[in-house]
Amino acid sequence: MLLIDILVEEHNRILEVAAHLEQMSIDLMERDMFDADEFSSTIKFIREFGDATHHMKEEDLLFAEMTKQLGKVAENLIQHGMMVEHDEGRMCVRELSAACERYAANPSAADKLEIISWGMEYVHMIRRHIEKENTVVYPFAERQLDAETWERLNREALAYVPKID
Repeated sequence: MLLIDILVEEHNRILEVAAHLEQMSIDLMERDMFDADEFSSTIKFIREFGDATHHMKEEDLLFAEMTKQLGKVAENLIQHGMMVEHDEGRMCVRELSAACERYAANPSAADKLEIISWGMEYVHMIRRHIEKENTVVYPFAERQLDAETWERLNREALAYVPKID
C-alpha cells in the first residue's frame, strides 16, 4: 500500500525528531544546555512536516475515506482517537514554543521545567500515537478499504499538497 508506506516512513522521520527533542530536554535538564535556534527548528519541523504535511495527509486522505466508507467504528477510531491526539500534539507544541520563547528572553526555572515537561509530553504522546496508527489504524484500513479505493488514495497521495493556512 503506497499511501501506508509513505505514512509509515514519515512516522520514522517524526520519531527521529522526537528522539532529538528528548535528548535536547535531557541536555537542558542535566547541563543547562539550551539552544533556542535548535528548539525553534525542531518545533518548525514538527509543525510543518509532522502536522501540516503528515497529519493533514492522514486527515485529508486516509481518515476522510475511512470515515466515509467504514461507518461508526472508523468514525469513533478517527474522531475520538486519532484526531484528538493530533490536537493534543498541536497543544503540546504551542506550549513548548511559548516556553522556549520565554526562556530565551529571560531564563527561569519555571520555564525550563515547562520546556522539559511539554517537550516530553509531546515525545511520549507521539510515540504512543504512531504505535497505534502503525499497528491498529493502518492495518484496519488495509483490511477494510477495497482495491479501487486504495488505487485512488495512492494516486492522491503522490499528488498531495497540504493546505497550509
